[in-house]
Amino acid sequence: MTTIVRLYSENATFQQIESLLRNRDKRQRRRGFVVEGVRQINLALQYGWTINGWLYAPEGKLSSWAAGQLAQHPAPVHYELTPALLDKLSNKEEPSELLALVAMQPEEVGRIRLHADLLVVVFDRPASPGNLGTILRSCDALGADGLIITGHGVDLYEPETVSASVGSLFAVPALRVGSPRDLEPWFAEARQRIGPFQLVGSSAKADRLIAEHDWRPPTVLVLGNETSGMSAYYKERCDAIVKIPLVGTATSLNVASAASILLYEIQRQRMAK
Repeated sequence: MTTIVRLYSENATFQQIESLLRNRDKRQRRRGFVVEGVRQINLALQYGWTINGWLYAPEGKLSSWAAGQLAQHPAPVHYELTPALLDKLSNKEEPSELLALVAMQPEEVGRIRLHADLLVVVFDRPASPGNLGTILRSCDALGADGLIITGHGVDLYEPETVSASVGSLFAVPALRVGSPRDLEPWFAEARQRIGPFQLVGSSAKADRLIAEHDWRPPTVLVLGNETSGMSAYYKERCDAIVKIPLVGTATSLNVASAASILLYEIQRQRMAK
């Protein structure tokens, strides 16, 4: 049964919802976040994410898409807001007519499917939500099975991350673990179930070019922090470290750009085998 909650002012309920946009700790405690945009909401539903609530302004006429979502995917709570309050929650210049309160997925590495052509991206201590979201989009487009964040970094469910992923957050299993060492049990399980795999890092100071490396075996690709690169743990742990060949005066690439190039090379080699 759906409960209708009408909001006419910035009361405590509204402030709780707004805090999911601004406050990482509140998102984590409530295990929920706000999703905006037709594509993002469609993909959240397509991939089975739980909708805890809908937010909309009943004063305006809803499009057939928005009305259809409310009818076909009822949530426990429907929040009916004034247009001004809905505008305040929107991150778009032209506010959306429908926002969703979505439940976070569990932080379980088991969500990533283990198989013979495994390709997983590990992003160590990401600093930019835009980069994190863009890398998720590249993972989706270029065949990665999942994304794992290690160490302290930006929030996977920050509005900018969700927006930059353009919905790929909902299609690609993504999660955070506390430190690189927390992945060791999963590495052991992967070896047991699919056999050996390679842990490959990237660095502008490496000797081997990405095209010279064999990406066909099961692979975990490590991306380092935007400023400091990979941690010492990964540098010691990696089976290989590769670099992207650069010309001109640039000495490095934005990590999201580098990730796309690396994932493309992996896909290119695997399609050719």
